[in-house]
Amino acid sequence: MLLNAASILSGIGFLLYGLQCLRSPFMKQEFERFKVPQFRTLTGVLEILGGLGVILGIYFPPIGILASLGLCLLMGLGVVTRVKIKDTWIQCLPALFFCLLNGVIAALHLR
Repeated sequence: MLLNAASILSGIGFLLYGLQCLRSPFMKQEFERFKVPQFRTLTGVLEILGGLGVILGIYFPPIGILASLGLCLLMGLGVVTRVKIKDTWIQCLPALFFCLLNGVIAALHLR
């Protein structure tokens, strides 16, 4: 039950955020501010694929494990990027939350 709820929360969050990465002018500005504009499209695609993978992982656990670990890594890199550009901890919290959430999802799959 907890695994399913966490997977759905993460999956929907990443689907929405991934679409924003691909379409939103604000996200284009954010990736320029992060000093990694060349990774915006890749990040958006990986977030969409990861979001779908985490949801599919409810039915196919190996996919869920890989997707949640990938998203955990992606968000860990997001936290590092935000710290590097001196964002506040409040600005870092969403990436940190989703990093930890996907780590928990992977751990729940593996127990």
